[in-house]
Amino acid sequence: MSDTYTLNVAGLTRELKKYPVNEKLDIAAFIMFSDVELTVRCAEELLKKAPEFDIIITSEAKGIPLAYEMARQSEKPYVVARKSIKVYMKNPVSVNVKSITTKDQQMLHLGDEKASMIKDKKVLIVDDVISTGESLSALEKLVQGAGGIVAGSLAVLAEGDAADRDDIVFLEKLPLFFR
Repeated sequence: MSDTYTLNVAGLTRELKKYPVNEKLDIAAFIMFSDVELTVRCAEELLKKAPEFDIIITSEAKGIPLAYEMARQSEKPYVVARKSIKVYMKNPVSVNVKSITTKDQQMLHLGDEKASMIKDKKVLIVDDVISTGESLSALEKLVQGAGGIVAGSLAVLAEGDAADRDDIVFLEKLPLFFR
């Protein structure tokens, strides 16, 4: 089995390194950090597929460059669901999340200032990869808890069974690698 996976997305090709999740499963790590060309192109392509929206939300941290670039191109605001409560966050809205790429259960939080930005707004949920859907579900609950309306959910990649979902929009499939 190769140590890399060749990904073609948004007209670009990248070699993704594979990493073990457990003794039976490897994943190809898609990391947009530092890849400006990829981030810009994926944002362009996702915006072509996006439903009407007022604001973008993503979770800390890997979706941030994509959400920022989509906000910049669409000239609409974005917010980031934080993984810890910061001193400046008053009356946070919080939800639990368990992701395939994170060892432990986590929380996502929005302070009242950011929550008020999405109240009564059509919110576009954006992430780099949707796999188990746990992060997506947590973001949906966070949006609803803050009084926002989920306009749609977009990701660059749908990993494994997520590619069979009809409630997400994505650019390419990313396989799982079983040993």
